[in-house]
Amino acid sequence: MNTNDAFLEDAATLLGPRGFTRDAELLEPWLTDWRGRFTGKALGLASPSSTDEVAAFVKLCARYAVPIVPQGGNSGMSGGATPDASGEAVLLSLRRMDAVREMDADAMQVTCEAGFILQNLHELAEKHRLRFPLTLGGKGSATIGGLISTNAGGTQVLRHGTMRAQVLGLEAVMADGSVLDTLTPLKKDNRGFDLKQLLIGSEGTLGIVTAATLRLLPEIGGRRVVWAGLPSLQHARKLLLHCETQAGDALEGFEAVPAHSLAAVLDHMPDARAPLDGEHAWHALIELVAATGATDALQELTETLLGEALEADLLEDAVIAANETQSEAFWLLRDSIAPAERAIGPAMQHDISVPVAKMADFVEAISPEVEQQFPGTKAVAFGHLGDGNVHFHVLAPAGATRGEWERSEGKTISAYVHDKVTEWGGSISAEHGIGQIKRDELGRLGDPTSLAVMRAVKQALDPKDLLNPGKLVPLADSHATP
Repeated sequence: MNTNDAFLEDAATLLGPRGFTRDAELLEPWLTDWRGRFTGKALGLASPSSTDEVAAFVKLCARYAVPIVPQGGNSGMSGGATPDASGEAVLLSLRRMDAVREMDADAMQVTCEAGFILQNLHELAEKHRLRFPLTLGGKGSATIGGLISTNAGGTQVLRHGTMRAQVLGLEAVMADGSVLDTLTPLKKDNRGFDLKQLLIGSEGTLGIVTAATLRLLPEIGGRRVVWAGLPSLQHARKLLLHCETQAGDALEGFEAVPAHSLAAVLDHMPDARAPLDGEHAWHALIELVAATGATDALQELTETLLGEALEADLLEDAVIAANETQSEAFWLLRDSIAPAERAIGPAMQHDISVPVAKMADFVEAISPEVEQQFPGTKAVAFGHLGDGNVHFHVLAPAGATRGEWERSEGKTISAYVHDKVTEWGGSISAEHGIGQIKRDELGRLGDPTSLAVMRAVKQALDPKDLLNPGKLVPLADSHATP
């Protein structure tokens, strides 16, 4: 019996038929990333049902030197949960671990396992008149473990921060199979390094998150959702500053949407309607909220804010959603941009950030540069303007072949965009992680000292490089060129 056969036999014995499979049909959906950019192979699919089973399985993999690729909802944007083509790794799915271990409504905390779905967390919180302050378009499939591993962002970061800010404690299985338990939340704890923060955003390369204690917030008493038409992104930036000054903590979200993106969504969703009449170069989606018992003044605040913005020529037109159905319709337009653009054809998607004050200048300067440098392309930026983070997409010329274009000209375009972002003092990954798609670019552009520290931490915690190999951490000799 060879080593692989022995490992597979032991894995099947350890986890049972529900916990380990080599069935090609069951494996197939999990071998390709959400974007369809990467497809790999795997020895099998492990689906443990408890932290003890995860720990035992990781120890087994360490004994046989089998690499592990952890996976949540497989909705990541950087290929971070997809195995390579060697077929030497095993997929480790946390989807069966979806229990709520403790719900403490009084403390406004919940402890849940890594496979718990974000939408289910929202619904659980609502039952207790609470809310979880992070949401994104893939909330129906994104898991808590995946959100923690990638330090996910979303549309509420402006007020509440990324996933990192929501995690009060976590549990993780380390590369040797030991269990790190920091689930108990403490307001003050000075016993050395904050290890949970080290694991958040590490994309499964340092440890496998199995559970987390998360903060919840009181439910909102009411909200007002506004769709505004603007002449430029510079006006959007000025409108954002106006909203921050006038609304303060009532400002929950501020998203910038160019005319091209709105048109793509309306083409993609025939039943959708544009919120405003007339043509506008840019749009802003704004959400204002108030706590229970403080909603009476919200409508007046919204109307005053918009009235002052109109008088100051910060916007061309605006509409306040009449009810929750219309509010959700406005947000659906924003959340549908990515699939709408995907339907148009190939594109290179860049999840970038620059200093907040420079974002409008960056988009206005770099978009025409990209289109001039790569004839036939279309540069489109949209997203979280208030966070200094936009999704900077470069759409392929008409007739480009999906797959081929991304591997050829698309790769050169991404390097060009990343160079510009670095020149502006920004980051090539604001919220989607590095995964495998940007690992070499991080090695090419990253600060040498930061990269050396990352490699040292990886070597210390995973000396055999068994946890999600080939992701996030650039090789020491990585000097990728476009």
